[in-house]
Amino acid sequence: MIVERKIKIVTEQHNINKPPVTEGFPMKEWTVEIYVLDQDGKEKPARCFTKAVYHLHPSFDNPVQTFMEPPFKCTNEGWGEFEMSIDLFTTEKGGKHSIMHDLNFAAPQYEMVHPISFKNPSQALQQILRETGPLPSDEERKIKKGDGVSKKKKSYDIEKIADGLVKLSEEDLLVVIQMIHDGKDDSTYVQNNIDAGEFSVDLYTLPEAVMKGLWDFLVSFPCFL
Repeated sequence: MIVERKIKIVTEQHNINKPPVTEGFPMKEWTVEIYVLDQDGKEKPARCFTKAVYHLHPSFDNPVQTFMEPPFKCTNEGWGEFEMSIDLFTTEKGGKHSIMHDLNFAAPQYEMVHPISFKNPSQALQQILRETGPLPSDEERKIKKGDGVSKKKKSYDIEKIADGLVKLSEEDLLVVIQMIHDGKDDSTYVQNNIDAGEFSVDLYTLPEAVMKGLWDFLVSFPCFL
C-alpha cells in the first residue's frame, strides 16, 4: 500500500539589527517550519515524522541541525541565500524522505509544497496518516462494513476477531499468520517485519474466506467465547 501526502515547507525571514558580514547584504533571521496538508489543503502537525534533519550551508558553525517535534522549527541568522536538504524520518525501516529547499529572501514569507509517498506504513503510522485523510485501504473497509449498502449478515464479527487474536499464544498466532498468507489476495495489506518480530494485517482487506476461516479457528478457544 502506498499513501500519498503533501508536505508544506513554510519559510519566514526579516532583517535584524546586526552589522553586515558582507557589504550590501543585510543580516537576516530566518525560520523554516514543516507541516502536512490534509485532504482540504489545511496545515496539520507533521506527526507522521519523528524528526527532521536540516543540512545547511557548510559555512554555518553547526550546519547539521536536528529537531524532534513538529513543526520542526529551524531558526538561524545569516546574510546569504542557499539550497538546503531536509531529511524527514519516520519510525519505519528505511523511512527517510529527503527534500531540497531553496532558502531565499525574495519575500518575507513563502511556502513550498512537496508530495511524499509512504510505502507500506505500519498500523501505527497508518493511524497518524488518517488524521490528514483516508488511506487507499479505507474504501475496502467501507465496502466490508456495508456503509450505505444492504448486505446479508456476516457469519463473523471483525471486531471480535481483532480482540481474539491478541489473546492467542505464539504457536496459535503462527497458525493464523499461515492462514492469512495462504488466503490473502492483491488487495490485502500485510506487513511482516522479521527483524523486529512484528506482523500486522488490515483485517478489512482480507478476503471473505480468510475471515470466515479465522472466525472458525478462534471460536474453538474457550477464551474467545
